[in-house]
Amino acid sequence: MEFKDYYEIMGVKRDATQDEIKRAYRKLARKYHPDVSKEADAEVRFKEVGEAYEVLKDPEKRTAYDQLGANWKAGQDFRPPPDWDQGFEFHGGGYTGADAEQFSDFFEDLFGRGGPRGGYARQARREFHARGEDTYAKVLIDLEDAYQGATRTLTLKHTELSPEGRPQLKERSLNVRIPKGVRQGQHIRLAKQGSPGIGKGEAGDLYLEVEFRPHPLFKVEGKDVYLDLPVAPWEAALGATIKAPTPTGPVDLKIPANSSGGRQLRLKGRGIPAKAPGDLYVVLKIALPKADNEAAKEAYEAFEQATAFNPRAHLGV
Repeated sequence: MEFKDYYEIMGVKRDATQDEIKRAYRKLARKYHPDVSKEADAEVRFKEVGEAYEVLKDPEKRTAYDQLGANWKAGQDFRPPPDWDQGFEFHGGGYTGADAEQFSDFFEDLFGRGGPRGGYARQARREFHARGEDTYAKVLIDLEDAYQGATRTLTLKHTELSPEGRPQLKERSLNVRIPKGVRQGQHIRLAKQGSPGIGKGEAGDLYLEVEFRPHPLFKVEGKDVYLDLPVAPWEAALGATIKAPTPTGPVDLKIPANSSGGRQLRLKGRGIPAKAPGDLYVVLKIALPKADNEAAKEAYEAFEQATAFNPRAHLGV
């Protein structure tokens, strides 16, 4: 996917004010409008300008885009880091009148499905005119927090306009209770922690979308957790009882004799806690010792002579 430099497309500097961006858009929209422009690439350029303006006219989208850094050049191969928008607080979300279906894959990856628009973006954001807006942010927690429950101090970033009309990043810290059994993609609602109300109106709510930090041992799918567990060839062939890690501590795991690599052993109820908890699946990975000394070489040769094993027999060769 190609990186798009929205500032270059709009012909403005990265520190341009919101008014300067608006003026640049009006000029370019008139220049490239397909109904009046005689430029050969008018339709393509008109869509590019519309996409760039959709991001840069919104202080929150603009500030989030700026978090990607200024070192990327237009056309470079680009993949956004999975946690690029972590902790960034958005108000409402969605698009502001633009036809988002015309936008590029780059825009879609950042601000489309799964992007920082808030899972409730299409709900009515103000039930009463004086109520503050709801806000949304994605947060990363440890897998162990979902097993135990925890209270964590989370720092959220949000955007405010400076007196000069430029977006500026602000931070606030909140003590958040992580409920036991929370799952990836679930929302934690913090009542009255959204935008302030107008006059005596109450504040909106803050919704935190939960994601797990990458874990060195475990992978999560829904309520189920997976562990790749290395075992020695003799443990897989002869069977053994070995120690295996789990998110709540090591357990004794029985390896059945004649187990093959890739076999899954299910530990019922040891996945994400819930009324109907998930399971922990241990995936066996055969770890082969190196034949890096004479004794090891002789052991491999003896094993070869003692068996008629052909790992490629099913291939007909």
